[in-house]
Amino acid sequence: MTTTTDRPVPADPADRGGPFTARVGLGKGLSPVPSEFLLLASTALILTIFGLVMVLSATMATSSDDGPFQTVMRQAMFAVLGVPLMFVFSRLPVRFWKRVSWIALGAAQAFQLLVFTGLGYEFDGNRNWISIAGVQAQPSEFLKLAFALWLGYVLYRKHTLLGNWRHVFIPVVPVSALVIGSVVAGRDLGTAMVLVLILLGALFFSGVKLRIFVIPLILAAGIVAFLAVTSPNRMRRILSFLNPDCLSDYYGDCYQPLHGIWGLASGGVFGLGLGNSREKYAWLPAASHDYIFAIVGEELGLIGCVVVLALFTLFAVGAFHVIRKTDDPFIRIAAGGITVWVIGQALINIGVVLRVFPVLGVPLPFMSQGGTSLVSVLMACGVLLAFARTLPTSQPGVSAARR
Repeated sequence: MTTTTDRPVPADPADRGGPFTARVGLGKGLSPVPSEFLLLASTALILTIFGLVMVLSATMATSSDDGPFQTVMRQAMFAVLGVPLMFVFSRLPVRFWKRVSWIALGAAQAFQLLVFTGLGYEFDGNRNWISIAGVQAQPSEFLKLAFALWLGYVLYRKHTLLGNWRHVFIPVVPVSALVIGSVVAGRDLGTAMVLVLILLGALFFSGVKLRIFVIPLILAAGIVAFLAVTSPNRMRRILSFLNPDCLSDYYGDCYQPLHGIWGLASGGVFGLGLGNSREKYAWLPAASHDYIFAIVGEELGLIGCVVVLALFTLFAVGAFHVIRKTDDPFIRIAAGGITVWVIGQALINIGVVLRVFPVLGVPLPFMSQGGTSLVSVLMACGVLLAFARTLPTSQPGVSAARR
């Protein structure tokens, strides 16, 4: 008689089938991801959802005859497009981003040049928009991501030669001048400043010597000052910002900054309640665009503003962990450029609302109304997620993802 103790027992659980075999069969789909991946993905999704809620609140009171949900539905369509793209991009290997960096920059630059054709048109004095079959887009938003990837690849290929200023200068300076100049030609100083931040961030994280880094910094500051002085519109904004008695110019350039500050001040600590903003009733221009943070402060108070700042802080922490932990110079440089773009643009936008900076016309990443801006920043987040996948997980024995 055979007892149960006489039966052979498989030495490995995988020989018995069951859940373990299913996991192996699914491959990398269920493989663990680093904590940085989860932090970046979760904060990006929360900020996007938060932004949709605030866009709805800021626009439903002044919507046209199409209905109170028309604007937010249009923004939600771009979110539905951008979020899947973010996760698709996160699955692409790093070697893919290295190979397409030149192609991406060339395509983005060609797209940007369309603003100077019959497809381009002016908005608020800036010729930085195109319209194709009724669909509007801002090409410079995609130029930001392509520029960061290109800088990452070029500086990565030259990372052993960056002690010589000539290798930093060529081809970085000529190509950067072409990229930034194409945006400046459309009179969009805010976007040009963000591109300058991406350039400086990439140079910083590439590890160039300080004296080499200071030269483009001084040049960038000089160019921005020259563009500001030579533009009557920009000078009016700057003088309005510097005016200690802004109320005297209430019906001029001080109108929007004043209503932004009043919206924040009226919110107090707890806010007036979601949907209860007064400034959004045609008082505050660009309430759902550049001044969405003012509506957050008015409706959700100081607590809502702190939540937004905390989310961007968590995003920065996750991104800087990727930069710090990687041993690939391309990842460090490209991720540094993208991080400086997203966090720097957020700080500029919030600084404008708080009157720390003059009005520059840059959106709040993830949150401001604008489909092109939302899709581009979600795509950039997808690239950061792809970089995060290369980091080792906390589980022992699990190696980093292949590049």
